[in-house]
Amino acid sequence: MATRSAAGDGSARRGAVTPAGWLLVGLAGFVGSIPLGLMMQYGNPEPLLALALPAMYGLPGPNLLAGWALHQLHGVALAVAYVGVVRWRPLRAHARSLAGAVGLAAAYGVATTLVLSVLVMPVWLALVGYPYAPAVPDLAMPEKAWSVLGHALYALPVTLVYALLVGGE
Repeated sequence: MATRSAAGDGSARRGAVTPAGWLLVGLAGFVGSIPLGLMMQYGNPEPLLALALPAMYGLPGPNLLAGWALHQLHGVALAVAYVGVVRWRPLRAHARSLAGAVGLAAAYGVATTLVLSVLVMPVWLALVGYPYAPAVPDLAMPEKAWSVLGHALYALPVTLVYALLVGGE
């Protein structure tokens, strides 16, 4: 799927991800963000989507629509980041197999929780003056275990789409 470009724009080199490949991965990130967002909306004790996410961008809350829009945007961005990560030589072969995709979904779930939920989000919320910003690092349980599960579920469509449709060039 991702080996040739008629445009001559440099994406014709062997193994380059085509625009269609990027679109597929971004769409998978959007789809994968839906169950994670539902888990955040209905499984977290605080209203992350309605209050915390809008606050990160200076928006007043509660604003569930803005929270969902930002959450979905994050899902697309993290899917694009996944492609960048798995194009690193030690991960390429794993990212192209089904078993590897499942393992990488679990690993991406852990990594995104540790980096984003445990570190980045609490710092960001504190910097914007969010009154309910958690401590840094935010290791509250069972919320972080729930976050790992949600981020792994988010990553599964991304890793599978990459393995089956994009990464096998």
